[in-house]
Amino acid sequence: MARHTTFRFCLDPTVEQTVALARHAGAARFAYNQCLRLHVDARERHRTLIDRGADADAVDQARDAVPWSRFSLINTFNRWKVSEAAGRQFLVTGEGVAEVEVTGLAWRGEVSAQVSEEAAVDLSRGLAAWTDSRAGKRKGRVIRHPRFKKKNHAGGSFRMRNKTTGGHASIRVGTGGRPRSMTLPRIGSIQVREDTRRLRRMISTGRARILQATVTRGARRWWISVTVEAADPHPAVQHPARDPDADATGSVGVDRGLRDLVVAGTRDGTETLRVQAPKILTTRLRQQRRLARAVSRKKRGSTNRRKAAARLAKHHVRVRDTRQHFLHQVSNQLVKTHDRLVLEDLNITGIMSNRRLARAVGDAAWGELARQITYKQHWRNGQVVVADRWFPSSKTCSSCGTLRKDLTLKDRTYTCGHCGLVLDRDLNAAANLAAWAEDHARAVTDGVGSGEARVGDRQAAGPVINACRRDGTGPHIRVGGTSPDDAGTPAQTERAA
Repeated sequence: MARHTTFRFCLDPTVEQTVALARHAGAARFAYNQCLRLHVDARERHRTLIDRGADADAVDQARDAVPWSRFSLINTFNRWKVSEAAGRQFLVTGEGVAEVEVTGLAWRGEVSAQVSEEAAVDLSRGLAAWTDSRAGKRKGRVIRHPRFKKKNHAGGSFRMRNKTTGGHASIRVGTGGRPRSMTLPRIGSIQVREDTRRLRRMISTGRARILQATVTRGARRWWISVTVEAADPHPAVQHPARDPDADATGSVGVDRGLRDLVVAGTRDGTETLRVQAPKILTTRLRQQRRLARAVSRKKRGSTNRRKAAARLAKHHVRVRDTRQHFLHQVSNQLVKTHDRLVLEDLNITGIMSNRRLARAVGDAAWGELARQITYKQHWRNGQVVVADRWFPSSKTCSSCGTLRKDLTLKDRTYTCGHCGLVLDRDLNAAANLAAWAEDHARAVTDGVGSGEARVGDRQAAGPVINACRRDGTGPHIRVGGTSPDDAGTPAQTERAA
């Protein structure tokens, strides 16, 4: 067991099962909100004691009572759901005496307890991400404080873990003579639309074990994602192992673009794959605008608006699924035919800030393609190298290494004024990426002095000069900031062949 993967199926529940699924999704939302409310109230009590100047022992007890971890949140919610605050009823005896009976949550026996536990786990992850972001321990965008979830009739999800009791797993596939079915605790066997043969074979042969299942509602359908711990792929479909110290060749650069989604090529400029961008969203944009206008014309809160919103959501789901299917085909073709792939470190977030390119870049899904290539290549015992972000793969000549600074996006053919090379722009970039990876691997193998490996600087097309830009110089560079020249772009002392 060496990897985690997910199988996604579309459920076909009965009317009673649909009600049960909606009940579990609502219970997950309620448990998440209640755990967040208990957490916020505990923090408010701690802050109130500090403001009132209470003694140190009381402040420490209030601080320790704030639930932060998954276990403390689960225990706090379990204590609350059986308390008087969760539910009570008044009973009047024959003598006219009223008594209070603590009932807790009256419906807690109708749903699985795992739903509330997993909701508490999700909240603990959100709180941890928020605190780490505030402390500067988490990279990327700033994470906001978790917020309460709204009741949405068109969405919702819940998660269940797979527990084994009495030798039987709580989450099963294809039982009771129904191959296309999924069995969940408290809900029972639910029919699925897709074939489950592959998952059943992996489980029966001991090559996979179900860890958990996530049920999601979207676009008038229920979906289930089964996360399994699976064995490595068969050695016959894996790439043969290479000796990195003896062989540094065979890298294939992958250039991602808007006109051609993928252009793959070797160092000598040989094209191995070219796939045009399907532009799935662009081709269906007219239909999307019509559906969006239909939603905006309906009265808020009306049934017609809810139906129009469902049609628009169904359209978005089709666009997403079509794009995902196409990206899986492209990534599979790349990882099956090449064991060493080189990708660019693109600043996709920064590119998306350009309103002229945002829709096209989002439709191309460069980040999702890179994610699929990375984990699939890892499964096949391959290698994925990410080139430096400041490496100008498109503006550098793949033959002589000359840097052409006047190259624009309109120039689809690269013409070198030094050696006379005329080559497709994307193929030239792919060749530069492949050369970058091979030079980098060769330099790591050779080593330099103290053990630090350096690679030739293809930007300079000449000897390496260890010069750094002065702090605060250049456009958009603050004092003390990092400039493109300080980013550690590998250098090359010899030109590419």
